[in-house]
Amino acid sequence: MSSRSIIDPIRERFESGGNTLTEAEQEVFEHAATRQPIARDSYSTYVEGASWGARLADAIARVGGSWAFILAFIGFLAVWTATNVWLPSASRLDPYPFIFLNLILSMLAALQAPIIMMSQNRQAERDRIDAAHDYQVNLKAEIEIMALHEKFDELRHRDIIAMRGEIAALADALRRLDERLAAGQARP
Repeated sequence: MSSRSIIDPIRERFESGGNTLTEAEQEVFEHAATRQPIARDSYSTYVEGASWGARLADAIARVGGSWAFILAFIGFLAVWTATNVWLPSASRLDPYPFIFLNLILSMLAALQAPIIMMSQNRQAERDRIDAAHDYQVNLKAEIEIMALHEKFDELRHRDIIAMRGEIAALADALRRLDERLAAGQARP
């Protein structure tokens, strides 16, 4: 039995009840019928299609959300505060209450927050792509498992038919043996 003839009944089961297959599901069935893998590296495809600005937003979010950035920024704040507290009043760049530092922090937050949100939106889009790909891979695995069940059922059916023939032959042999024994016992 060819793989396409095994896949067709499975496709019919999926389409039963008036359900129509989506384009992605049809693609999965074609891959299953032609025995082609459906798994692919969705990350490299996603990265290749990303614009320069999108890659920059991802890099900024990656750096801004790291412990190295947090520790470096804590160090910067400590140095800023210490130098502006301990320097003589005339040479302080930003005397207490550090208004210039607050301006810098506000501008950093105003720029960093939307960039991180852009990166999170891109990550959510990538997660949707990965989820759709996972669905396709899982559907193909389910189709392959169903096809294996069909093949095993066919093999079992053949074995049962073969066993029926063997049982019939054995029954016939037993009947003949029984007849010969009965005929032999009837002789004096």
